[in-house]
Amino acid sequence: MNAERPDEAVDDAPEEAPEVELSADAAEETAEPEDELAVAQAKADENWERYVRALAEVENVRKRASRDVENAHKFALERFGKELLAVKDTLEMGLAVEGASVESLLEGSNATLKLLTSTLGRFGIEEVDPVGEPFDPELHEAISMQPADKVEPGSVATVVQKGYTLNGRLLRPAMVIVASE
Repeated sequence: MNAERPDEAVDDAPEEAPEVELSADAAEETAEPEDELAVAQAKADENWERYVRALAEVENVRKRASRDVENAHKFALERFGKELLAVKDTLEMGLAVEGASVESLLEGSNATLKLLTSTLGRFGIEEVDPVGEPFDPELHEAISMQPADKVEPGSVATVVQKGYTLNGRLLRPAMVIVASE
């Protein structure tokens, strides 16, 4: 009987470690984390650049808006001021006339008042002249009360000083005397 014992080697060939060949997939798998890191770093750099640009843009918009608001405050009345210059010029011309009669001065003053009223109207400034209307504390300021025959009690009997609104918003209340019973 020729039985082989496990401790005896029959094969004389030296044992070699099996050669492990890295396939293309395996090579990609080992290089993939580094590539992913590079891609992620590139994306992070791109996002950082976008963030910095967006931050700069927001700051530019903020500065531009602030400058626009400042200019709006400074020059809001520019057009109104130009229109009022015509009224001033008319008044100065009326005062420069020598030897004018009272009638011509009165006529010039009335023309200037019309010019001023139309200028105010173009800018949304309207008179509040409430004679005969019911007293409205939103638009009128009562300075006294007196009996009146021509007007119902609680209504405006006399306007001492006209009030004005700007586009429906009260600039100055009319100072009035209210009719009492």
